Amino acid sequence: MTPRAVSTHRRTTLGLLAAAGLSVALLSPAAHAQNALDNILKAKEIKIAIPTDYPPYGFVGTDLKPQGLDVEMANYIGAKLGVKVELVPVTSANRIPYLQTQKADLVISTLGKNPEREKVIDFTAAYAPFFQAVFASKSLSIKSFADLAGKSVAVTRGAMEDQELAKVAPAGVDVKRFEDHAASISAFVSGQTQAIATSASTAGTIMVKNPGLATEYKLLLKDSPNFIGVAKGEDKLRTRVNEIIADAKKSGDIDKLSSKWLGRPAGDLPQ
Repeated sequence: MTPRAVSTHRRTTLGLLAAAGLSVALLSPAAHAQNALDNILKAKEIKIAIPTDYPPYGFVGTDLKPQGLDVEMANYIGAKLGVKVELVPVTSANRIPYLQTQKADLVISTLGKNPEREKVIDFTAAYAPFFQAVFASKSLSIKSFADLAGKSVAVTRGAMEDQELAKVAPAGVDVKRFEDHAASISAFVSGQTQAIATSASTAGTIMVKNPGLATEYKLLLKDSPNFIGVAKGEDKLRTRVNEIIADAKKSGDIDKLSSKWLGRPAGDLPQ
């Protein structure tokens, strides 16, 4: 082989190797994306994104450790997989990007399912309710909407709970509408109203910050369940988590978690 032929052959070989290397580099994220469950089991660790500013789903306790329904669910899944759990605090804005960039294997952070999100991530079956409801002190007997007659209820004007309350409020209920959630909360906490119609997360904040009020869930206005987010294409991981959720529903563990943190069983949740 002439020196020129050797040089040409070498350049061709290097070019093919470079192209092959580039192909491997381009394919490796996809390959990784299909093997998350295998990687988790091999490393014996799973990274799960959770909220730390959204009681009762996720918040920092007096011991400065994350706690709440989503945190317990994350640890539950880790235990069922037999791996260590690394809790990754996220916000509403970055929870999906964390999943897409592999900073988290799962997102358990009050994540609702909608068509826009389904374009970029996958979802497991629902694991917990997220709802709007009427809340009041344990000492106040409210077992049906008829029991609201003669009682005052704070609600934020135009919010979903305001719309839902208007559909079921009986004659004689004193609905006091406020311009924002902070004003509604303040009215209830200060005793201006006997009850408040709000989301489970807002009620959770009230319960954490004002334990002396003994606030509890009373009446359901609207249910909007939470799902676990999984990166696109992670079918093995999604299937395994779905199996864990299904077993937890059958055993009653899902209902126990919901009752502990939300004051009511999870009930029927969508798949």
